[in-house]
Amino acid sequence: MTTMRAVVRDRYGRPDVLQVREVEQPECTDDGVLVRVRAASVNRFDWYDVTGTPWVARPLTGLRGPRSRLIGVDFAGTVAAVGKDVTDLEPGDDVFGGSSGAFAEFVCAQKGIARKPANLTFEEATAVPLAALTALQGLRDAGQLQPGQKVLVNGASGGVGTFAVQIAKALGTEVTAVCSTRNAEQARVLGADHVIDHTREDFTRDGRRYDLILDVAGSRSWAKCKRVLSPRATLVMVGGPSRPLLGPLGHIAKVRLAALRGSQKAVFFIANWNQADLAVLRELIEAGKVRPVVDRVYPLAEIADALQTMGEGHVQGKLVVRIE
Repeated sequence: MTTMRAVVRDRYGRPDVLQVREVEQPECTDDGVLVRVRAASVNRFDWYDVTGTPWVARPLTGLRGPRSRLIGVDFAGTVAAVGKDVTDLEPGDDVFGGSSGAFAEFVCAQKGIARKPANLTFEEATAVPLAALTALQGLRDAGQLQPGQKVLVNGASGGVGTFAVQIAKALGTEVTAVCSTRNAEQARVLGADHVIDHTREDFTRDGRRYDLILDVAGSRSWAKCKRVLSPRATLVMVGGPSRPLLGPLGHIAKVRLAALRGSQKAVFFIANWNQADLAVLRELIEAGKVRPVVDRVYPLAEIADALQTMGEGHVQGKLVVRIE
């Protein structure tokens, strides 16, 4: 049996339940790519996965304990082997993407993998996949954003938000970023045309109208949001307040129900892993139109600290864990 180092947990709990242990290395499937992971990044999803919240998700993740000991999704690394059905990648290629169990020395990925942007380090590249896919698909697909429209990103300082500001600009729109005081300058540097400091101003009361709101923070009700939406505008929800029982789902459900009537829409979606959109992101990054924002890089031994920081919130961009 070939082994590798990986982050594991045997029960739900705070990040201190995490340990780095020797586990069995995954096998490369016929349609899969075995990747030597160089770096992995932390998502809000990982916090929910480790803590076992929201409780409503336990039937899927495991009622009394986690069904999988491994954690993590985003990775960047080098191809070690490919399955017989894989024709577009080969050993030695540098790649990025997402697959379950990414906080490990090796991971086997299928559709959620593509060549790494040439102008990014492994630490930068691993900050891209889930957050940038969510921003891209939320704006382009769920929101049907068109050039010349006005978009507001509520929660513009985290992983999804920093990518959303840049991708919305790359799509030719006028972007308003909502964030805290300490993140205002970062939003401007990323390309926001207007920045609203939510500690000083309520974006639902400033009189502006938007064709699309990408709501990462989930800090306003539908009644408040709809008054700043154009008549046929869309609110795309990708997050919300965290609650132990329902997590962000409670807020999302309330908004969806409240928005059933009228010409304005409220939609919720989950990012779809696919190679084509990872390639789109690579092109945007290599063209200099989009770049990841990395708040901090942790060694693998400090994975618990990285997850704890994510749980406390207020992360600027992404947290990254160096596997090597």
